[in-house]
Amino acid sequence: MLPALRIATCRAAARRGPASAITFQAARAGSTWANVPQGPPAILGITEAFKADSFEKKINLGVGAYRDDQGKPYVLPSVRAAEDKIVAKRLNKEYLGITGLPEFTKAAAELAYGKGSSALERLVITQSISGTGALRIAAAFLARFYPGDKTIYIPTPSWANHKAVFNDSGLKVEQYRYYDKNTIGLDFEGMLADIKAAPKGSMFLFHACAHNPTGVDPTPEQWKEISNAVKAQGHYAFFDMAYQGFASGDTNKDAFAVRHFVEQGHDICLAQSFAKNMGLYGERVGAFSILASSPEEKKRIESQIKILIRPLYSNPPLHGARIASEILNDPALNKQWLGEVKGMADRIISMRALLKENLEKLGSTHDWSHITKQIGMFAYTGLDAASMEKLAKEHSVYATKDGRISVAGITTDNVGRLAEAIYKVKG
Repeated sequence: MLPALRIATCRAAARRGPASAITFQAARAGSTWANVPQGPPAILGITEAFKADSFEKKINLGVGAYRDDQGKPYVLPSVRAAEDKIVAKRLNKEYLGITGLPEFTKAAAELAYGKGSSALERLVITQSISGTGALRIAAAFLARFYPGDKTIYIPTPSWANHKAVFNDSGLKVEQYRYYDKNTIGLDFEGMLADIKAAPKGSMFLFHACAHNPTGVDPTPEQWKEISNAVKAQGHYAFFDMAYQGFASGDTNKDAFAVRHFVEQGHDICLAQSFAKNMGLYGERVGAFSILASSPEEKKRIESQIKILIRPLYSNPPLHGARIASEILNDPALNKQWLGEVKGMADRIISMRALLKENLEKLGSTHDWSHITKQIGMFAYTGLDAASMEKLAKEHSVYATKDGRISVAGITTDNVGRLAEAIYKVKG
């Protein structure tokens, strides 16, 4: 270190006081990052444990990515076809605008809100770095501009990253009742009670379909009651829709909650992801949209969204948006994609039925109907942490300790062994 710089550094440490000087000196004596604590393991740690297991018939039910019936990653044929079309066009690789590819965002809005929806005329929409990026843009905007209390209510439980994204954006996170451990289903009465008890004008996050991690969704009639309760309290509804089409196989059916809230006069905001329903996991394709009350308000909101995005990542990635745009805008490709999405959803549904059937054949005394009542990629088995630990250590079945399994990891080849493992652990 240069003499003058050393003197200035020591003086700065001295000004901070003896404790600061000692901490600084201790850090410099070892590593600059000596005080960085070890963080908890992420879900991806399950994959690492799975890889380290040498058992030939091990099963990974941890990471939420679709697999075919051979347990292999699946690239949709419509995605391959869209890529071929893009390559043939020999397009440039110039920067996108701050809000992304217009052909993609327009089509993404129509997919979510429905073609011909009156919401499209007053919608601010931007391409995002998948669903997580959409959530982060939304959270930053709400933290900066929401006129009420900067607290957002999320379901218990919710996707683990929701809390982290909202907290890191400056929002306070509270939770409302959602999952009932006793019924392994929806705590609808508790959910409604918490919506009604929250301070008027609160922000509420809802999973539009295929709730992650439970796979438990409200029925259309329940969504209508939820909408009425939110409206009566003057709450603000924020939807996260990461599984449109992937839940039921029908993109319109899966968008029911979003569209109903809009029809009922809620000016919602929405995070969309195309990771699951197009298999574009690594392409990071998503969108964030927010409803304005007037054209003038729309302009102001859009200007602030751009201001938020610019220092975050400047502009979004291009290739994945082009793929999604081709699929959404080309009638033949769109029809093909909708068929493929239904095929993925149907495989998940059939694996749920097979697991339940195998458990019953083994003579399990437990009611496993919740496995087929739940929907989407994930299922809450009802198994506790100790049981999940046994599944991993004694049967080489890997999943999260809260009992959540990724149904996409189940195949016709391993479902029998999985059922046997659960039966031995649970009975």
